[in-house]
Order: sequence, then structure tokens, then C-alpha cells
Amino acid sequence: MTFERRAYYKITLCRGRSQVEYADQAPHLGNTTLFLVTPRLPYRWLPLTETPAGYCCLFDDAFLLPARTGVVLAELPIFQAGAYPVWEVAEADCATMEAIFQKMAHELVSGYAYKHDLLRTYLWELIHVVQKLQPVPAPLATHSASERVATQFMELLEQQFPRQSPQPPLRLRSATDYANQLAVHVNHLNRVLKETTGYTTTAFIGQRLTQEAKILLKQTAWSISEIADSLGFADVAHFCTFFKRYTGQTPGDFRHLAVFGA
Repeated sequence: MTFERRAYYKITLCRGRSQVEYADQAPHLGNTTLFLVTPRLPYRWLPLTETPAGYCCLFDDAFLLPARTGVVLAELPIFQAGAYPVWEVAEADCATMEAIFQKMAHELVSGYAYKHDLLRTYLWELIHVVQKLQPVPAPLATHSASERVATQFMELLEQQFPRQSPQPPLRLRSATDYANQLAVHVNHLNRVLKETTGYTTTAFIGQRLTQEAKILLKQTAWSISEIADSLGFADVAHFCTFFKRYTGQTPGDFRHLAVFGA
């Protein structure tokens, strides 16, 4: 399977040794693996056995969520940007999910007039089973004004990705751009991010740009110049200096290693 994004969500349960790779994360090796796919990040699945088995389900917002709800799949905990998308599954949990997949497979070929409504119900059941496998977050105190500003900043940052084409370039590129968009002083934004996350505004932006640059170098045929333009760098030299500062490699070296594994 080629390394790329797909325009859908996907839940896969795989029995048999396999390797799952996501963006710039380390590959995951497992024998009973559950992995999730979103339109934001590219992935690649490599079966390491001749007889892999399992189930997968592909869907999008339009199928699962009525427009009137105002909810999008990206807001669900298992599909949020910070969620880790692949992990090993215990046998009992695997059996529970297989039973749901089997009900879905049976309903797909039935002649029941309302089978798509029933399929949505099964899919929601599967999503909730998967979400229950996620670690329970610690209770959060009432959000302070600083936390709200930090959250709004991170939402603005994520809204600019993934990059689908070299043009137009990023609309928001610097700490000042984000501060202006949030109607706060740049020093205030920097201070609240440092207090709530431990990172400065510039560091946060730099890390996210580096992640997207790695994805584009791996999965697209865009030239390094086009990637630099897309990410809002003034020129290729500036982009190369930035990328090497964060990764220790030039963009060309990183692309070569990603393609040839050398």
C-alpha cells in the first residue's frame, strides 16, 4: 500500500503480523492490531504474513453524522489530532469488535429497507468500543482564560493542515499572525502558551511545520521549492535551514532516506 492520505475515515482490525506507519511516527509492529485512518494524515499498511485476516470499515462525515448536528468526526476523541492511531488489542476486545464487524457485513448484503440506519448504529457502537479502549483522561478543572487562548491557537494552527496543494501558501505563518487573529498581544500569546504547554508560540509553529514538511517530502512529488512555498517560507534556503535545525537533516537527505530507506 502506497504512503498517502485517503479522503475518508477507516477503522481496521487486523489479525496476523503487520506493520503500520503513520506520517513521521515510528512504525508499529503487531499481531492483533487496531488502527484508525483520518483524512488528515497519510499512512501505510504492510502485511508481514501471507494470510492476514480481519475487518475494516470506511465512512465519512456525510454518512455517519446528519448535517443538523453540527458535529464533525474530527471532534471525536479517537480522531483528534493528538490521538495515537494504532495499538495492540487484547483477545476479549478483539472478539467484541469482530462481532460488530460481522453484524455490519451481514447487514450490508441484506434487503432490509433501513439497513443504512442500522449500519450507522453498528458503526457508532464500534466507535464507542474503540473509544473505551483509550486511556481515561484526568478530570479537567474549569478552563482559565489562558487555557482558552491556548486552545484557540492550536485550533487555528491545525485548521491550516493538511496541505493539499503548493498554492496558496499558509495564511497564518508567524506568532504575530496568530496573535492578531486571536486579538491578543503577541507577548500575551507567547506567555500563555509557555504556561499551559511549556512551549513558545514559535516553537509550536515550528514543530507543526516540521511535521507537515516531513509528510509532504515523504508522500508527494512536490519539489522542495514548492513545499517551501506552500509552508510560507520566503525561499528554499530559508526552508532548508529551518528543516535542518529541527531535524538535523536537509530536506533532500530526508526525502532520500524516506524513499530508499538508506
